Parts: sequence; structure tokens; C-alpha cells
Amino acid sequence: MLLSHGGEPSRAAGPAARWTVEQVLALAPDDASRKAGSRLGSADRWSDAGLDGSGAVWGLCRGSGSTPYRTVVDTTGPAYTCSCPSRKFPCKHALGLLLLWAGGTPPLRSGEVAGWAREWLEGRRSRAAGQESPPEETGAAGPADREAARRRAERRAERITGGAQELEQRLTDLLRGGLAAADQSGYGLWEETAARMVDAQAPGLAGRVRELGAIPASGPGWPVRLLEECALLHLLDTAWLGLDRLPEPLAATVRTRVGLTSSAEGPPVRDHWLVLAQYDTPDGKIVARRIWLYGRESGRTALLLSFGAAGRSPGQALPVGVTLDAELTPYPGAGQLRAELGRQFGTPVPGGTPPPGAGTAAALAAYGDALRDDPWLDARPVTLREVIPVPSGDGWQLADAHAESAVPVAPAALSRPGLWKLVALSGGGPVNVFGEIGHRGFDPFAAWSADPVSEGAGSGEAVPLI
Repeated sequence: MLLSHGGEPSRAAGPAARWTVEQVLALAPDDASRKAGSRLGSADRWSDAGLDGSGAVWGLCRGSGSTPYRTVVDTTGPAYTCSCPSRKFPCKHALGLLLLWAGGTPPLRSGEVAGWAREWLEGRRSRAAGQESPPEETGAAGPADREAARRRAERRAERITGGAQELEQRLTDLLRGGLAAADQSGYGLWEETAARMVDAQAPGLAGRVRELGAIPASGPGWPVRLLEECALLHLLDTAWLGLDRLPEPLAATVRTRVGLTSSAEGPPVRDHWLVLAQYDTPDGKIVARRIWLYGRESGRTALLLSFGAAGRSPGQALPVGVTLDAELTPYPGAGQLRAELGRQFGTPVPGGTPPPGAGTAAALAAYGDALRDDPWLDARPVTLREVIPVPSGDGWQLADAHAESAVPVAPAALSRPGLWKLVALSGGGPVNVFGEIGHRGFDPFAAWSADPVSEGAGSGEAVPLI
């Protein structure tokens, strides 16, 4: 059940800094796991539990059978393994063990790693070290391999071009027949068109077609929304068909939006990265996990993206509010913020300096600027500085404490309990909030107190909102 990203763990002499209970619970793949893990966070459920200075935590959890479950967590990843049959990641036993560690009462025994846990830890860390081998040791693809890869890329590009041309014809037929026909034809037509895009090896186009199919049932005003999304899809089609005439950064964005995968490239950026948010979204038959990071020295915001198969959570998980000393390698593309997590230096530590933030007007202007680089950008990460959540009609908005401007809270956030956590943290006063701003409004993910009396302006503990 091990899934993790790479990274070289530190061999620190002292014990790893403990996480908070909230940071542990943020790792849970769902509410059921969060509740089950909470029930296992007491010392009476565990035996032979301990920790060492390198970030390893282990223990035996009593279950319904005669043999206890063996659970090990490497907090430098973090990475987990457990002898239980659960397919959730992390499982409830790993969450319970971390909660026991985070609580600190009673403290876990510090010392030598238990023998049954040592084998997994050593294997994981040796594999992580092996991933750092220098390029000259890994070998390079020969001319025949490069030529075969080029031919495969050309064949796929031809199939995508055929799919884009077919999609253009279907959009033309839709507009010629009138948008009212979209409400009468049902979802089957859209699903069939999406399947054709999958056959053309253009999953990005397929995903956007499926989104079109849901719009006619989305309530009043759907024809306007459908026309807007059809226009964006037409723009993406024509951009692909004229790819050779685009500047390379925009061309890389188009390739990504169509569904072509690319590798992280460029020099890695080492920084102290604060984990701002982690959330999962369904992406067809898989689950996509997004983790937002902020670099203290570079001032950069980066996105870690990982995927899990149906029924399983993505392997990469980081608790909100911890800081990693690590290297990130960016992916290509105009305005793209996605990066790949590489080598880590030391264990994650709680706390960190939050982004400085901006006012609501500046945040909206930044989103508008980002659309020039990526016209298909639904939202952009931003930290709003000193805003106050206030009711507005049937929803909420975040009003700038120092200017007559505000942004509406996105509809997706109105039904989440995180909105009430934000209101409680504010208490009618200003807060700093990280989230995504886009044409649907602002979706809040984490918040900090903006009260300068408590630990300095905006320097308190991050409160996860999602």
C-alpha cells in the first residue's frame, strides 16, 4: 500500500518536529477516514509505538483479529505503510498513529526503530537515494529510441488534429441548429463526442466536452454559460490547429490543455515551501490531488499535482501548515504553476511565513493578466490581505478592509464547513486568506489571523478551510 514521492530524508540528531492534530487530519482521504482515524488516536489502541530522530513513527494497532496491524510512517515524505487491507491512503491506522504522535500525551518512546519497521524504512530511503543518481549513471536514449519516440509523437499529433477538426464541425452544427437543441438532445450526445476525443488521444478536449454536457441542466441562464464554454473550446481547437504559429510558452500551454503530458524541466528551485492547501477533485475515473505551496525566499507559488486510480487516493500528501526545505522543478507552459517535488532536506516542520497577499482589486487584476498567458484558466491562486467575510444576498463576499472593493465567495465554497471556520476566525475583523480567484469568484482554502497583536500580522498558524 506504499505510494510516495521521492526525497532524501534528513538524519537529524533530534526528534522530528511534531505536527498539529489539524495538520494530521488534513491528510485524511475522506470524512469517514478522518473519523475512524480520530478513534484510533489514543494510547490504549497501540503497543510497541515509538519514533526516532529521522522522522520515523511506528506502532502496532489492535484490531478485530488476533494479530495487530503493523503501521509505519516516514514523516519526511510523508509516506505510509500498514499491514491492514484498506485501499485508502493514508489508512485510518496511519492517521491514528500520527494523531497519537501529534498529541504527545503520553509521549511516544524515542529510540531504535523496531525490527519489523526497519526493513520498510531502509528500503524506502534507499530507493529515494537511488533516484538522485547523476545523469551520467542513468544512460541516455539512443538514436533509435529517439526516432521511435518522435514517430509516436507525430502519430498522436495527427490523431489529435483529426479529433479537433471533428469537434469543430460538431460545434458548428450545434450553433447552426441553435442552443435550444442542446437541452433536447440529452447528455448522450456529449458523452459520445467525448468518447471520440478519447479515441483521438485528446483527454483534455474530452474533459471539456463532458463539462459542456452538464451545462444545460445547471439552472437558469445555462444558454449563456454554454455559449461561453463553446467559445473557449473553439479557441482551444483553433489554437491546436495553428500550433506552429504560436509562441512557444503559449504552445506549451495549448499542448497541456489538449491533454499532452510533459515532463518537469529547467533548473530546480530550492526554497522553504509552506503547504497552503491540499484538496482532491474527481477527474473522470481518477482522483486528482492538488497541493499548493509558497516559497519563502523566492516568493513563488507552486502546484503539486498527483493522481489516484478509481477507489484510491493519490499517494502524495502533505499536511497544511508545514514547511518543507525542498527542491521543485517547474513544468513548461505559459503561466503554468505546476511543479514536481524533488529532493527534500530535513523533515517538514510546522509553521511558516504565509504569502504577503494583495487587496481584492489587485487580485482581480492579476487574474485578468494571467488570462493573457492562458485563456482557459478557470482560476488563479492568490492570497487576499486583510479582508472581512460578510453576507451578500444569498451568498458571501470578502470585502477589502481598506478599500471599497470586494470579491464574491465562489458557489462551491458556500456549502463547505470551511466557510464557517473562516467567519469564526474573522469574528468581524480582517483575516488573510489563500485560495483561487476566477470568473466564479474566490474559493478560500486557508486563512491566517491578520491581528498584529497575536504573533505579528498574519504570522499565526494556518487554518485549513477545505
